[in-house]
Amino acid sequence: MDFSFYDELKLPFFTLSPSLIGISWFILYILISLSILKVSKFTNILNNKDYLFILLTNYISNELFLYFFFGLRSPFLGFCITTIILISSIILLKETKKISKKAFYLLIPYVIYNIYAFILMSTIYFMNF
Repeated sequence: MDFSFYDELKLPFFTLSPSLIGISWFILYILISLSILKVSKFTNILNNKDYLFILLTNYISNELFLYFFFGLRSPFLGFCITTIILISSIILLKETKKISKKAFYLLIPYVIYNIYAFILMSTIYFMNF
């Protein structure tokens, strides 16, 4: 993947530095993992089709972001997948709340970050095209 593509883009003033993004994701992955662990104490995740579907949708969408944005060098596809990530994270939050309030609270920072990422990607897309 060509990460130099990112340096060529016009970025808004509220763009986080790459190191801060890395730290944020480290913390978010811990919170998401703890949330999944708490959910697994209350339900068999493999048998809870709604939760499993949205969890996998959200995870796969997150993984596809790097390919769409950096691999294909497409701010438009980055914007589209970020939209899917935001929507799926909100649905994941709602599904998690049905199972465990503690797990729900652990996902709130993730949804807030996804709102930020959506605003950022929207701005990047419109600033560059």
